Amino acid sequence: MDVLYFAWVRERIGLPKEQVETGAATVADLVEELKAREERYAAAFEDVSALRVAVDQELTGFDAPLAGAREVAFFPPMTGG
Repeated sequence: MDVLYFAWVRERIGLPKEQVETGAATVADLVEELKAREERYAAAFEDVSALRVAVDQELTGFDAPLAGAREVAFFPPMTGG
């Protein structure tokens, strides 16, 4: 599946997008797999309460299932102004 990173998440990981082979059942499981890869992922996902996630371009929670998902995006909350 495609995993997309935006804003400071992208900066910490150093990639805007990557293809990930995963057996993760939920977004939270995917996050744990990514955190175990390298320190830069662990740093990016250190505090998931500061992140939002979308699965196939629909905003969801970290407990969302990934079965059949083609894309997961991680981004900080948006602010208006």
